[in-house]
Amino acid sequence: MSDQTDYTPPEVWTWEQGNGGRFANINRPKAGATHERELPVGRHPFQLYSQGTPNGQKVTILFEELLEAGHGGANYDAWLIEIGKGDQFGSGFVAVNPNSKIPALVDRSGAEPVHIFESGAILVHLAEKFGAFLPSSGAARAETLSWLFWQMGSAPFLGGGFGHFYAYAPVKIKYAIDRYAMEAKRQLDVLDRRLAENEFLAGSDYTIADMAVWPWYGGLVTGALYGDAARFLSAHEYAHVNRWANQLLARPGVKRGRMVNRTSGPLSEQLHERHEAGDFETRTQDKLEGSAG
Repeated sequence: MSDQTDYTPPEVWTWEQGNGGRFANINRPKAGATHERELPVGRHPFQLYSQGTPNGQKVTILFEELLEAGHGGANYDAWLIEIGKGDQFGSGFVAVNPNSKIPALVDRSGAEPVHIFESGAILVHLAEKFGAFLPSSGAARAETLSWLFWQMGSAPFLGGGFGHFYAYAPVKIKYAIDRYAMEAKRQLDVLDRRLAENEFLAGSDYTIADMAVWPWYGGLVTGALYGDAARFLSAHEYAHVNRWANQLLARPGVKRGRMVNRTSGPLSEQLHERHEAGDFETRTQDKLEGSAG
């Protein structure tokens, strides 16, 4: 590999296959399906196709919070899409999400299936459908949506920027790491200042804004993202973000939601597919692999 610090862009970029480090096998400069694969369909009103990354956790946390709040109609099947294996490029998945990114949802609760992709769109769709975790009008709704879309615009700098260059890039580039570390810390400061004056991001009520932000920034400060990134970024300095992150982590809905479609971490916290509430007790990977042995 050439010295990336001395790289001079050519007049016209061409794709160099295999250049991309950990994700080289699934990255490509075009869209569309690479293979035929229909999506499975379970018996519940909502069919979720996802993986337990921070973006995937947003939706499963909302589903579990809805069920925890007594919304029985929010029962769902969660099917694992293994993005490292390229499942997101199957024809069935691309038909639901032409952008080939998790999560993707099919709402089968009405006369015709409704396809929704992008995590923020899914959160708003479900919150409005059940009248929960999103105020219906006024300043409270505006505040919630503002912080929800803050996350949509900010997280790429944390994940694709800081996370990629700090943890995944095939070479360490000081300029890139410094640039995105600075931005990650600025974002943590934005959150810390907000949470110094409010229990939750939108104010006194827990909303989909918290559910969207927590898997990324809560995961970062609690040490769940990018190895030792919390130490590298001195995440302990953001006391109010840490208070909020641990407060949410104690919620049963968050505990369950972060387990669904998860393929990393302790086996007892991995529920690759979720079809019934009892799966959390009987079908986590520690139990499945123990029974297989």
